[in-house]
Amino acid sequence: MNTLHRIAGPSTPHAGLVRKSALAFALAACFWGAAAQPTPTAPEPAPATAPDSGEVVNSALNAPLFYQLLLGELNVRAGEPGTGYSFILDAARKQRDPHLYRRAVEVALQARSGEAALTAARAWSQEIPGSSEANRFVLQILLALNRVNETGPVLQTILNDVSAAERNDTINAIPQTFSRLTDKALAAAVVREALGPYLKQPLHAAAAFTSVGRMYLAQDQLPEALTSARLGHTAEPASPFPALLALELMERGEQSAEPIVQQQLNASSITTSADTAVALAYARILLDTQRNQEARAQLEKLTTRQPDQAEPWLLLGSVQLQENALPAATASLEKYMTLARQAGDERAARGLTQAYLMMAQIAEKRQDFPAAAAWLDRIENAEDIMAAQMRRASLLARQGQMPQARALLRSQPERTPDDARLKLVAEAQLLRDFKAWKEAYEVYGEAVARFPDVADLRYDQAMMAEKAGKPGDMEVLLRALIAAKPDFHHAYNALGYSLADRNERLPEAKKLIEKAVELAPGDAYIQDSLGWVEFRLGNIARALDILQTAYGKRPDPEIAAHLGEVLWSQGQRDQALKIWREGLMQSADNETLQGTLKRLRVKP
Repeated sequence: MNTLHRIAGPSTPHAGLVRKSALAFALAACFWGAAAQPTPTAPEPAPATAPDSGEVVNSALNAPLFYQLLLGELNVRAGEPGTGYSFILDAARKQRDPHLYRRAVEVALQARSGEAALTAARAWSQEIPGSSEANRFVLQILLALNRVNETGPVLQTILNDVSAAERNDTINAIPQTFSRLTDKALAAAVVREALGPYLKQPLHAAAAFTSVGRMYLAQDQLPEALTSARLGHTAEPASPFPALLALELMERGEQSAEPIVQQQLNASSITTSADTAVALAYARILLDTQRNQEARAQLEKLTTRQPDQAEPWLLLGSVQLQENALPAATASLEKYMTLARQAGDERAARGLTQAYLMMAQIAEKRQDFPAAAAWLDRIENAEDIMAAQMRRASLLARQGQMPQARALLRSQPERTPDDARLKLVAEAQLLRDFKAWKEAYEVYGEAVARFPDVADLRYDQAMMAEKAGKPGDMEVLLRALIAAKPDFHHAYNALGYSLADRNERLPEAKKLIEKAVELAPGDAYIQDSLGWVEFRLGNIARALDILQTAYGKRPDPEIAAHLGEVLWSQGQRDQALKIWREGLMQSADNETLQGTLKRLRVKP
């Protein structure tokens, strides 16, 4: 106490206090010119000594407040966040200071205490009305706590407080904010009610109807989403927002949404970035559906209106190349490369890789093989090439053209052995994405034959053997991998988990997984396997302890599936449902989790 009094005494300036401790510096900085209201004992601001020296604003940090905040931070650092939170929140209420409220919220969130964080955020919102930051914290915390019913008034407050110029951006962000909720219908109802007033306002109707439509889209209610897009477009025909929603519907196969896009492009001048996004996305969809002439017409119009936009030139060049219009394609790609080099960002670098590849194709068509090789030599990262081609191949496969998709990947040049490996991995991954397990298994077999020393390829082949319904082949492959690489922990884990999941040879499965734990003791997924085999063996208490630890390390949906089933088997239904909902929020289509819920006939 005496030391604190001596440091903060009248004869010691703030600079002396700051030198005493880095923590004191942080506290002082928080208040230097930033306090909402000075305490009654704080000195009045001193007048400026010269007309042009600027006003001096004293900090509201006095000795008692400094001591209280110091105690709060020391408790947080000492592992007592609850006590530290209480000190900081009390100071925030006394000072009505947003910085301290924010700190109280942060401390509570770091301690994973959602209720405490909500208390601090609500106090902040009530004490400092109109604070958009406070209200956003309240909204996010309510959503994290799955208290969706309470979010409507907060959302309305946020929309009312934001300026008219910024309101559409806020409205457009709503679907993403609510996207992780499992009860999509409730979320949609809350959002629609909050947006009700803005559906009737010409300035905001297009954005509001678009957000309502996206909430329907999240529930796979395509007709309702389409109706919302049409209403938004009718309210403001030139708005890009309903058109962007219509494009998402087109990608879902709702072709009746296309007129909205076409009419928006005709009504707009394509001068904003959002307008450009509509035109580009529409051109891509036309390309994906092999409507090349229409795509070229859109891109020619876009490059005429916005000649300094790089990406349309790249797409136009690709269309012209497909049409074998080589001089036009060369001119478009050269224009793109000039603009992309001026941009110099990561997106441009990826685009340049595609441009170099297409220029190499043009040279090859002209039988100019040295020029083709020169263009390929400019591509520094072979993975960039495969990433671009994987997207094209995936689009072909989605249109039922898997043979053409595979041929596209196979046709890529091989300058190094690594290029050949990447091609095979890309083809196998494409087949995996479309659940063509048998074909993926065969491609991995080809890759292993060419690159027998790459352990990951042999492991992936084994995984595909299981998916293809060949558990015997999987076991042979994994045991061969273990013999070749005794420290490859994934092989032990995969074989042990496969046996445990099929409820076969459980003592052997446990021994294999324990070996994996020995090699990688901190791996949460291996801990998950160990917990699962213990559950299969009937060691419920141990299984629960292991799975809870694994889920605490990594709240993965697959671990959630196993932990939830153990809880469910013990009658802890509410806790199991909570875990499963958290898993679904991360990955609603996780096979293990969905299989568990289907097998147990549970709808969380």
